[in-house]
Amino acid sequence: MTTQNRLLSRISTVAAIGAIAAMGAFTASCAKEEKKAPETSTTTTTTTTTPSPEPTEKAPRLQPGAPNPFSPTVIAPPAPTATPGTHR
Repeated sequence: MTTQNRLLSRISTVAAIGAIAAMGAFTASCAKEEKKAPETSTTTTTTTTTPSPEPTEKAPRLQPGAPNPFSPTVIAPPAPTATPGTHR
């Protein structure tokens, strides 16, 4: 390793350590707790009536051995085959 490469390596190492130290200091300075506002208690009671929900259709149930109701009904045709050696 040449002297110039060693110097460059040391400078980059010092710069990296400095960057890590700066990030740590910045993180520590942002982590200060602020005073919380005094808690006040106010109670408000609101009563609302909601209509009962309308019945919805239920999803089909999956049963062992039964066909899957979520399967597609269209089956794609098989890919065309060519005889070996024929390229068109």
